[in-house]
Amino acid sequence: MASDKKQPRPKAVTPKGFQDYFGADVTERAAMLAKIAAVYHRYGFDALETSAVETVEALGKFLPDVDRPNEGVFAWQEDADWLALRYDLTAPLARVAAQYRNDLPSPYRRYAMGPVWRNEKPGPGRFRQFYQCDADTVGAASVAADAEICAMLADCLEEVGIARGDYVIRVNNRKVLNGVLEVAGLSGDDKDAERGIVLRAIDKLDRLGVAGVRALLGEGRKDESGDFTKGAGLSQAQADVVIGFMEAKRDTGAATVARLAELVAGSPIGVAGVAELDEIAGLLSAQGYGPDRIVIDPSVVRGLGYYTGPVFEAELTFEVTDEKGRLRNFGSVAGGGRYDDLVKRFTGQEVPATGVSIGVDRLLAALRATGRITSASAGPVIVTVMDRAHMADYQTMVAELRKAGIRSEVYLGNPKNFGNQLKYADKRASPVAIIAGGDEFAKGVVQIKDLILGAQIAKNATLEEWKDRPSQYEVSRDQMVAKVRAILDGQG
Repeated sequence: MASDKKQPRPKAVTPKGFQDYFGADVTERAAMLAKIAAVYHRYGFDALETSAVETVEALGKFLPDVDRPNEGVFAWQEDADWLALRYDLTAPLARVAAQYRNDLPSPYRRYAMGPVWRNEKPGPGRFRQFYQCDADTVGAASVAADAEICAMLADCLEEVGIARGDYVIRVNNRKVLNGVLEVAGLSGDDKDAERGIVLRAIDKLDRLGVAGVRALLGEGRKDESGDFTKGAGLSQAQADVVIGFMEAKRDTGAATVARLAELVAGSPIGVAGVAELDEIAGLLSAQGYGPDRIVIDPSVVRGLGYYTGPVFEAELTFEVTDEKGRLRNFGSVAGGGRYDDLVKRFTGQEVPATGVSIGVDRLLAALRATGRITSASAGPVIVTVMDRAHMADYQTMVAELRKAGIRSEVYLGNPKNFGNQLKYADKRASPVAIIAGGDEFAKGVVQIKDLILGAQIAKNATLEEWKDRPSQYEVSRDQMVAKVRAILDGQG
C-alpha cells in the first residue's frame, strides 16, 4: 500500500501587496491617530466604527482601477449575495447614513479610523491594505462644511507635527471641471467613459507631468514597464481645453477664480462651481487660513468617481530622497471632497455630504522623514533571572516597576546563559537591566545596568568623557524603582 504523500510546508511569506506591522509602527500609529482624533473631536465630530465587510451593492463601483479583478475590490459570493472588503470608509458611511437616517442627528458629523483594502496592482509604497482616518459631515449643503473640513485638515497636520510651510491644502471643484468638460464637448451620458479617463489622467499630473497627461487625454500612454493605458481619445483642441484648466492656477486665489470663470463661461454648472470656490476662499480667509496653508488649485481632481463639488488634497511640500536617490516632493497625504449623490443611491433623495480621508501610513512616513518621530523606541526594562528559586522575587520587582508606570518585564527564556539575557535586552532595545542573584538577595541590594550608557562606553571606550561615568550601579532593594527612574530620565 502506497504511503500518503507528505504535504509540503506552507511558505512563511507575507502576501504580495500586504505588510506586517511591528512594535513601534503600531504604537506610533496609535499615538498619531489619537492626536488626529482629538482635533476631530474638538470640531464636534463623533466616532463611528463600521464592519470591514459590505455588500458589493452597498459599496458601489467607484474605484478607478476598473481593469482589476472585481473592479478593484476583494469580493466573494455568499449564497445569492456578493460581499467585499471595504475599499474606503466613505461608502460604508453612506450606507450607515441611509440605514439610520431616522435616528441620527442632521447634519451628522462622524470620524472613523481603520484599515481598507483595494485589489490594486502593488508597487513600491503602494499596498493593498492600508489605514485611513476620515471625518465627514452628512446633511449640510452649505460649502461652509467644505471650508470647515479644509481648516480641520490643516489643524490636524500641524497637531501631529507637520510645520506650517511644509504643507499646502489645495482646493478645487468638480463642478468647475464638469463645466470645462462641457465646454470641451464631453457632456452627456454617452461620454461617461471618456470623462472617467480624463478625471484619472488629470489626477496623475504630479506623477506623469503635462506630457503624460496629454498622452492619456489622447490615444493612450505606455509606461516604463511596457504596459499600455488606453486614452480618452480627445482631439487636440479638446485636450487643449483640459490642459488649460489644469494650468489655470495664478498667484492669488482671486486671480485663479477669475481665470476659471473665463474657462467655464457659458456652462451653468461651471459658473456655479466657480462661485462655490470663491465662497470657500472667503470663509477660510475670515478664519485666518491664508494661502500659506490653503490655496485654490485647478489641478486637484481626485480619482474616485463619486465627488460632485469641492475637492481638496493635502500635499507635503518638503523634499525627500526616493528609492533611486533622487530628490522629490513628499506629495499627497490626505484628500476628500463633496459627494452629494452617494447616500441618494440608498434613499432616492439627495443627501449632501462632504469629508476628508488621511492616509495614515503616508503621514507616518512623513513624520519620520521630518524627524518628528523615529522608528526606534525604548523597549522595556529587563529584570534578569540569575536564580530560578527567586522567580517570585523577580516578579515582585517587575510589579513594583509597572506600578510606577515603568514598562518592564521578567526574562522568561532559558536563564542558564546570562549573556543570552543581555542579547535579548539588546534586541528589545531595553534601556535598563536589573540583575540580582543569591549574593544580592542576601545583602538586600540589586545591580542596575544602564544599557544605553554601557553601549556608548563600549563604542567610545577611548574617550576621556566616559572614564568616570559608571554604567552599572548597586543600590539597596528599596531604592530600585527610584534609581531606574533616575536613569531613564537621564537618558531622555
